[in-house]
Amino acid sequence: MNLYEQFPLSIQNSLSRKKEKFEPITKGKVGMYVCGPTVYNEVHLGNLRTFLTFDLVFRYLKYLGYKVRYVRNITDVGHLENDADEGEDKIAREARLNQLEPMEVAQKYTNQFHDVLGMFNLLPPSIEPLASGHIIEQISMIEKIMNNGLAYESEGSVYFDVEKYNKDHDYGELSGRKIEDLISQTRELEGQEQKRNPLDFALWKKADPSHIMRWPSPWGEGFPGWHLECSVMGTKYLGPSFDIHGGGMDLKFPHHECEIAQCVGAEGHAAVKYWIHGNMLTVEGKKMSKSEGNGFTPLELMSGDHPMLVRGYSPMTIRFFMLQAHYSSTLDFSNEALEASEKGYKRLMRAMKTLKDIQASQENNIDVQKMVQEKLDNIRKQLSDNFNSPLAIAEIFEISGRINDWAVKEKGIAALGSEELDSFRSELQVLVHDVLGILPEEESDNQILSKVIELMIQFRKSAKKNKDFETSDRIRDELNAIGVKLKDLPGGETSFIID
Repeated sequence: MNLYEQFPLSIQNSLSRKKEKFEPITKGKVGMYVCGPTVYNEVHLGNLRTFLTFDLVFRYLKYLGYKVRYVRNITDVGHLENDADEGEDKIAREARLNQLEPMEVAQKYTNQFHDVLGMFNLLPPSIEPLASGHIIEQISMIEKIMNNGLAYESEGSVYFDVEKYNKDHDYGELSGRKIEDLISQTRELEGQEQKRNPLDFALWKKADPSHIMRWPSPWGEGFPGWHLECSVMGTKYLGPSFDIHGGGMDLKFPHHECEIAQCVGAEGHAAVKYWIHGNMLTVEGKKMSKSEGNGFTPLELMSGDHPMLVRGYSPMTIRFFMLQAHYSSTLDFSNEALEASEKGYKRLMRAMKTLKDIQASQENNIDVQKMVQEKLDNIRKQLSDNFNSPLAIAEIFEISGRINDWAVKEKGIAALGSEELDSFRSELQVLVHDVLGILPEEESDNQILSKVIELMIQFRKSAKKNKDFETSDRIRDELNAIGVKLKDLPGGETSFIID
């Protein structure tokens, strides 16, 4: 029997607003699509929490015995500044300001994105497609939607006709919004005269003469709308109907709402069976944002280099901290909460280390064996209940208490036979290290430290390029203070040694 039959999974489906029994379209197989980053800037903590959520989903689905295809895209074109079909492409803007090729910007921040996620032990997806690599498929979907009468061309751009779609379908079913309210709340924006209705969204935008990123199409040179890429790449790699689509709560409207409309408009039916949305981050009760001055990056959280942070925290402490809150709940950052999580993380790792040294008993205690198995099953039951990592961790801590009793009260002897103890060790290690992805710092420090230093060197280079010598010198001095010596080489490269 597969574990998914023994521990049936339930998922809070954002579409139905109910917790539902998970039944994949194809037995034993799962297709999951998660909206990836727009690679024009450094990854932020909101990104990290979202991708950590779906890292847990990916890991647990595989653990249950499903064959999982996990697709997470890279948005490297088409995401405009104000998300309302107007403004400059975010990547093109960064390229113009720094006199770089747009793909140079995209590659730089894609590399940084991968580096940061690697530090936090996130598994790579099965497929990571680029929006710019699927222009032909995006044009093809637009043509299908137009042929079905749900999109129109206007002065070289193509727009989705929301009001016409809503006559037979429910635009707003995912977010719970009503089209009448949306219309009354929508104001006319400059440059949107081409639309029949302010709610209509761009499938293809005509490129003005100054626009760097452009492709030929039946409607002239332009670029795809932001919402289109996910509909195209999700169905290309997972089929016309697939199991799970995930992303942050902020994408529910309009991005995911538009995705549903595009798939229905092209194929006549929705593509996604279960929608999962991760909740937002706050800092001491306030929404995390640059304008509030409380927005910090994962690297700043690790280094402690932010006015709101007392000190830095290790990647595994941060991962543990995030998993202690359910993905659907708001996660509030504070120095006190992070310090408490650090203590909890270290306590857990001590228990895991102690378990390695515990000796088997001459005789197996059946009652203890049943208790251990019950606790392990409880961890699985909690994770199968909508990926409830906080309660799963609480169960793990109860097991940790028993491990400590064996070490202290039982003088290092478990009340389990050799075979039963080996099985317990193996199962608990898999749940902690492979499913929750929480590793001992000793095992992850070397690889993580090198990546952190390389990233700090990149930030120092950027600071020097921008003539921000104060920041550049501070990075060098702070690294030097902890025993990392930088050496600037000919050609602009920098090497380092650790004392």
